[in-house]
Amino acid sequence: MNDLVTERLLLHPLSVAEAEQLMERGPAPGGEYPTEMDLVGVRRYLEACATAGDPQPFGDYEIRVRADGRTIGGAGFHGTPNEDNAVTIGYGLVESARGKGYAAEALRGLLQFARERGIASVLGDTDRDNVASQHVMAAAGMHLVSEDDKLMYYAARWQNAPST
Repeated sequence: MNDLVTERLLLHPLSVAEAEQLMERGPAPGGEYPTEMDLVGVRRYLEACATAGDPQPFGDYEIRVRADGRTIGGAGFHGTPNEDNAVTIGYGLVESARGKGYAAEALRGLLQFARERGIASVLGDTDRDNVASQHVMAAAGMHLVSEDDKLMYYAARWQNAPST
């Protein structure tokens, strides 16, 4: 599968071999990629591959800066579409890359990718106190759809998603 390209980023789909290499390396020093949270996503991806097969193109992606090839985080889907033709997303950036609009740009790329493949909705959630993540989802075009005492739930939905 090819990289997804946005204005400033490449979203590189992880292969099983690349994911295994990341797990073997472990977290990078100094809060660079991969962080412990990145490895949580990679572990979930590898578990999905082991139980149900590789979910790509609805798997994990590395977020890379086009200008220099530097990997600044991870994003992706938490598996193949469910019975409602919905997918769930997650994302995270290394500290040094935050505040530059990269997370919203990566998320917009994933939303466009999902819509072009006929997905009806993309879902995401964040802790109530994670205002930055709430701003990212809103900036990417997702809307707050519900909340509880711990989480805020966001969605992007399309009436007439093209089917492929």
